Amino acid sequence: MNNATKLGTEKISKLLMAFALPSVVSMVLNALYNMVDQIFIGQGVGYLGNAATNVIFPLTMLAVAFGLMLGDGSASYFNLKHGEGKHEEADRGMAAGILGLVIIGLILALVYNVFLGPLCRLFGATDATYSYCIQYGRIISIGIFFCVFSSATMSMIRADGSPKFAMTGMIVGCAINMIFDPVTIFVWKWGVTGATLATIAGQIANSFINLWFLCGHTKTMKLSKESFHHCASKITQVARFGMSSFTTQVMIVVVVLIQNNLLVYYGALSVYGADVPMAAFGVTMKIFNILQSAVTGMMAGAQPILSFNYGSDRYDRALKTLKITLCAALILTISATIWFQLAPMSVISIFGSNDALYNQYAMLCLRVYLSMLAMDAIQMVTSSFLQSLGKPKEASILILIRQLVVLVPGMLIFGYFFGVEGLLYAGPVAGVVAGVLSIYDLKRETKKLKAA
Repeated sequence: MNNATKLGTEKISKLLMAFALPSVVSMVLNALYNMVDQIFIGQGVGYLGNAATNVIFPLTMLAVAFGLMLGDGSASYFNLKHGEGKHEEADRGMAAGILGLVIIGLILALVYNVFLGPLCRLFGATDATYSYCIQYGRIISIGIFFCVFSSATMSMIRADGSPKFAMTGMIVGCAINMIFDPVTIFVWKWGVTGATLATIAGQIANSFINLWFLCGHTKTMKLSKESFHHCASKITQVARFGMSSFTTQVMIVVVVLIQNNLLVYYGALSVYGADVPMAAFGVTMKIFNILQSAVTGMMAGAQPILSFNYGSDRYDRALKTLKITLCAALILTISATIWFQLAPMSVISIFGSNDALYNQYAMLCLRVYLSMLAMDAIQMVTSSFLQSLGKPKEASILILIRQLVVLVPGMLIFGYFFGVEGLLYAGPVAGVVAGVLSIYDLKRETKKLKAA
């Protein structure tokens, strides 16, 4: 039974175990790259080092945004065209995604290296953290091409029907990072620089493993020289399919930019100072990113099933896939919320620092900012579902409403009236608004599919 036949006939729960589980592991491990650095830097350097990783984090997320735009976009395009029986067009779309990745990766590496100093200041570097930001950011900038390539090609490999291989490449990369982090920081005493080198080494390994797979070891995808002929004209078309993923990541960058500067400004006016809120909130965002990656991984694994069955008019199978993934996402996020409310220090202590003010603000971050994770999960699942149906515009609108219409104004308002602690309440408010709108969209789209 070939991959296309399985997507249309295999039991949904079995397909999700085969596709979504490796995808979740891959996405979570990808998020762990930055988080592992933060853990070891916190233990070996201190919270100023953690604050520096929070400054550089949006640069990484912006690179991932471009990678996912082309990776998820070409994956959705590939599976939709295969569902329609247009196999050569599907392969050409995947080739366009790969070409676009090379171009974007090289451009970002150049821009980051040339403008690193101003970018660090833009994203909230203070005089106390600036040197750490430059150390960490310089090497990240040099290796940013591999960050883009590895994150995007995972989606392409999953679309080919090989989620376990995508997971394998990510596991190897993350293992290299986790092994070399403590060695470079604690044994070789390289500090922040060592942590960054470990990260890039893992991403390089992951990129070459994925490249090896794409060069002749695919199952469904048939990339050839002909696939790349005139494929440049399809880059924008493929990118359109990945706009929801791109918008999600870019909105994170925009929000972090505003958050960091507000944390520094209002933190300096509080008992915490400018750097403690930045470091503590950075930890919270990494934890949120892990959970977001898990939900995104579920939907990335479900995407080939959704897109193929929607493209071949098997709407009942698409709806069943949606129901299972939504339930799984809610179970995960509700469980995490309970944990953060009852035992926040069990998470915070992993990242080091015995500073009382740091611990106080970090606990507040976890309990308040992440209190409505379930509503965020509903929004993420809905956006991915709409993207899988070839409706990136509707998916992007939900993300824009959460991040720009509610979250950013909320931070400005709550910060003005309640200071650095008030900033945190904008998170749950944005989650509730986006979640309610997402429920409306889900009901509307599922009603259409049931009636078709």
